Amino acid sequence: MGKVLIIGCGGVASVAIHKCCQNSEVFEEMCIASRTKSKCDALKEKLEGTTKTKITTAQVDANNVDELIALINEVKPDVVLNLALPYQDLTIMDACLATKTHYVDTANYEPEDTAKFEYSWQWAYRERFEQAGITALLGSGFDPGVTSVFSAYALKHEFDEINYIDILDCNGGDHGYPFATNFNPEINIREVSAKGSYWEDGHWVETEPMEIKREYNFDGVGQKDMYLLHHEEIESLALNIPGIKRIRFFMTFGQSYLTHLKCLENVGMTSIEPIMYEGKEIIPLQ
Repeated sequence: MGKVLIIGCGGVASVAIHKCCQNSEVFEEMCIASRTKSKCDALKEKLEGTTKTKITTAQVDANNVDELIALINEVKPDVVLNLALPYQDLTIMDACLATKTHYVDTANYEPEDTAKFEYSWQWAYRERFEQAGITALLGSGFDPGVTSVFSAYALKHEFDEINYIDILDCNGGDHGYPFATNFNPEINIREVSAKGSYWEDGHWVETEPMEIKREYNFDGVGQKDMYLLHHEEIESLALNIPGIKRIRFFMTFGQSYLTHLKCLENVGMTSIEPIMYEGKEIIPLQ
């Protein structure tokens, strides 16, 4: 691959950057760019001496297409890896189109003023990317991402056909904090508080937030409560798995987490203990 421009330097980005540096024969050069350059510099300092990947850093506002275009033209990467917020997917895609640079992200776009996410906004770019001769690889995280790969692999190598898919997302860890998120807390709260949905018999079935609950005994983790959510890979799998009759997505949540969410709702998302995110306390939505 050669050179990658990574936009974002939060918790998910940090994990991805570490993994890229473990594969320095593929990611020979890397530029880490974020709104806060000091975070990029700190991560670069931490990684230098542990990898053969040549690392540089830059400051960029991922909401500003002109800044993104200027940075891409300066770095000249083979691919842009978008690990910023989902609100910024379209501006980064616009910059990649303008510079004819391949694009990869891990989560689909959602508008900042509406708690709604779906692939329609990004799928609308398909023809323009084809005409530009570049690739946009969407949803390349774990879910979506690995879940889609597992489903495609199972269909190709293990089964003659697949009629039902249930994706079960379980976090077996425990920070010890009463309320903690694995990724951006605002995105997490929006995802959980939105209406759920699943695909069945060729159409969408919508549910109230957290309406459908199941229990499952996860190997190595134990019995967990899980709740049906809408998730973007359902949209893609519904189109690409022939003969599919139903696809659902479930995620596990601890009771403490749900209690804090209920408190947020009851008090208008104020007057609550700080959220722990990336080791820092964040006062939610005040």
